[in-house]
Amino acid sequence: MRSALAPDTPDTPRIPGRRMAVRVMIVDDSITARAALARAIDSSGTAKVVGTASSAEVALQLLREQRVDVILLDLEMPGMGGLEALPRLIEASAGAQILVVSSLTTAGAEPTLAAMAMGAADTLAKPRAGDFNEAYRAELLAKLLALAGTADTADLPSSPAVRPATRTIRPELIALGASTGGIHALGRFFAALPQSVTVPMVLTQHLPHSFMPVFARQVSAMAKRPAAIAADGELIRPNTVMIAPGHAHLEVRRSGGALTCALVKFPAPSGCCPSVDPMFESVANVVGHAGLGIVLSGMGRDGALGALQLDRAGGTVLAQNEDSCAVFGMPRGVVEAGIARAIEPPEALARYVANLAGVDA
Repeated sequence: MRSALAPDTPDTPRIPGRRMAVRVMIVDDSITARAALARAIDSSGTAKVVGTASSAEVALQLLREQRVDVILLDLEMPGMGGLEALPRLIEASAGAQILVVSSLTTAGAEPTLAAMAMGAADTLAKPRAGDFNEAYRAELLAKLLALAGTADTADLPSSPAVRPATRTIRPELIALGASTGGIHALGRFFAALPQSVTVPMVLTQHLPHSFMPVFARQVSAMAKRPAAIAADGELIRPNTVMIAPGHAHLEVRRSGGALTCALVKFPAPSGCCPSVDPMFESVANVVGHAGLGIVLSGMGRDGALGALQLDRAGGTVLAQNEDSCAVFGMPRGVVEAGIARAIEPPEALARYVANLAGVDA
């Protein structure tokens, strides 16, 4: 990974091929938390705290004059809470990525997932006293670099190639994979997807197992369709969304003429559990050319290997475009492989799906 320079200012021009330090603002009412986070970030050499605020109100004032790449946001604060402030912070910062750093990321799935649906890109538990160790610092820095778009240094062509569609096949099954920034992307996708699209769906989103019941309710509300955590052997019915649990991969099987869920546990190439790759690979093996895979915002490359198998089986692979992603890592994997039939924002992907399903978007 390339080392970063000091933050650029109006008097500090960007040097082609070199990275500037990630500009970070910390919004937390705890002076102890602000100080600990700032020390970890400023000592990294690749990120720099350019502002701290004890409340959302103060942060909004600072953002009038300070440009930032990532905002670390606590959800529990006096005055304007983090959830209430979140959309205003995104607007005031001209689209900075929001990393929720709160004790609620472990104690409360409801507010955390609500924040992610509203546009927060990722979450990190606020460390307790004595837990601010090197592993935590490494995780924090990795998230900052990914959210600021500096984790991947390879550049894509300005107009990445889209694999031409040779035929139009109504999908039998839609498989969605997402990670960092994926919940917000899913909300945008489902909001634009007509309810008359009744093709069944399977979904793998990287989340802790304890968050899954809340996430399933959230997906059902977003999709305006029944959504449930998949159980082993359960039927995959039309107009439903089956969700991978947080402790196993979700694969697809065929029993007679029906599609069913299979929960499996093994080390996936991406290291993720649940992983998108096994889901896509099973769709390739079971559904083949009638399978449709969609890769949304996410860190890393999970899904790229399975998407390649789906493409080889004659299925269709779609990818979220870079400009609309919180992190372009997962979509980048299929874009670079040259197998994406469309590379678009979530709303445009929904319209593509509706067209394949024979429904007016």
